[in-house]
Amino acid sequence: MKKILKTVPEFKTEIEERDFWLTHDTTDYFDMSKAVIAEYPNLKPSSKTINIRIPENLLNEIKIQANKMDVPYQSYIKFVLIKNHKPAYAEKVMVA
Repeated sequence: MKKILKTVPEFKTEIEERDFWLTHDTTDYFDMSKAVIAEYPNLKPSSKTINIRIPENLLNEIKIQANKMDVPYQSYIKFVLIKNHKPAYAEKVMVA
């Protein structure tokens, strides 16, 4: 037996819509079996600031290597992490 879907009401404001979806189940309004994964290829990945503790001599070596490549040491650390975690992605980053 096919589920009868409710009609989504028209909202006057985004706040009104937000409040509505906080109290209603989307599966009553949409057939989730027809849902597709949205792709946004032109979005930049979001970044999050982190703090790590590393030995001072390692940080000095990193700074020296970054200086040889003429990049900020934080950018160099990020590149090394990407290169070792996702090698194919690192190639794209280096080209850009």
